[in-house]
Amino acid sequence: MLAGELKDPRLGGLATVSEVRLSPDMKQARVYVNVTGTEAEQSATLEGLHAAAGFIRHELTERLQLRRAPELHFVVDRSEEYGQRIDELIRNAKNSH
Repeated sequence: MLAGELKDPRLGGLATVSEVRLSPDMKQARVYVNVTGTEAEQSATLEGLHAAAGFIRHELTERLQLRRAPELHFVVDRSEEYGQRIDELIRNAKNSH
């Protein structure tokens, strides 16, 4: 759906779903999204995803033949940035010795 079905211009940047965590009762889903761009572009992308949440839930219900789709909560996934920072700190520590 992110690749072309959602027509919101805020979703024009490169956004990919990296992980989805579903609550045990299957009523809530936390969707982690990698978004390239500035902080403002990331914020706009999240706003676009929140605006499209109803459509996405409807499509999930239809495509996966669910009785009820979970409520979606979109979160920017910063794990790649965090990993790069750790790598940088390790490289700096090795170079200083």
